[in-house]
Amino acid sequence: MARFLMLGKYSSEAIKGITKERTKKVNKIIESSSGKVEAMYALLGAYDLAFIVDFPSLKDALKASVEITRLTGIGFSTSPAITVEEFDKLVG
Repeated sequence: MARFLMLGKYSSEAIKGITKERTKKVNKIIESSSGKVEAMYALLGAYDLAFIVDFPSLKDALKASVEITRLTGIGFSTSPAITVEEFDKLVG
C-alpha cells in the first residue's frame, strides 16, 4: 500500500452539505477503492481538509479522489507521500 495526502478545499455549495452521513459516504468511497483512512483533519488556512490515506495504487487514489469530488463538491489535490525516513534512505 502507498500513502497519499489528500488536501481538500470547500466550495460554497460543499459547505452546505457538511454532515456526519456525508463523511461516512466519503469513507465508503475510499474503502470501495481499496483504500484505508489513516487520519482525517479539518484545517484552517489554504486548505479545509487533510486526509492521510493508504491505497494500493495511484489509480485507486485517483479514482477515489474524483468520486469524492463528485459526491461532495470538495476539490481535492491528491499527492503520494513517504515518510522522511524513507526519503532519507532514497536520497541520502
